[in-house]
Amino acid sequence: MTRTQLRALTFKDGEVPGVYKGGMEVQDPQPEAERRSFPPVSDPDCQTMLDIRGGEGASTVVFQVFNWKGDIWGGDSTLAAYEDGKAQQVFAQLKQALGSCRSYEGTGWVGKFKATLTMERAPGVGDEAVRFHGTVPMGPDYPGDRNEQFTVVRAGNTIVTFAKLNVGGSASFPADLVNRQVERLQNAQRP
Repeated sequence: MTRTQLRALTFKDGEVPGVYKGGMEVQDPQPEAERRSFPPVSDPDCQTMLDIRGGEGASTVVFQVFNWKGDIWGGDSTLAAYEDGKAQQVFAQLKQALGSCRSYEGTGWVGKFKATLTMERAPGVGDEAVRFHGTVPMGPDYPGDRNEQFTVVRAGNTIVTFAKLNVGGSASFPADLVNRQVERLQNAQRP
């Protein structure tokens, strides 16, 4: 799938209830030279999970941000298209990495952090799906932990990752949006 095709499958203004007008920006990946890179995290399997979650290695990627009213944390989706058969291989690598990735340390936008991963029940959507939760303690200056839920779904030659963030509370990306986005990806690939 081309970038134009992927962008056409994202949500448009008015399609998602409770989102600010203009609050669902679709973005292309930043050029390599403009991207801020961080050193690999402490666990190679966790790094594999992070790379796949971010669409690394896909032939085409687009990102969509969701800014809901009354929710300062928001969410996002990463739509990644792969060459024929490669999405299945990449998803197998993701499941293998998630089999042993339980915690890792790394450096991010706010400095050093330690994250813990917890597997959750995967939704019954797409060809394959996994769901997990990442927890990062925020330290004494912030109330509560950073909680982020990730739902990763393979639909044919695409892999879409849904992320929902919360600090000091639980987080989950709306199931109806997951279902609708996956259905769009599947329908677009039908002959």
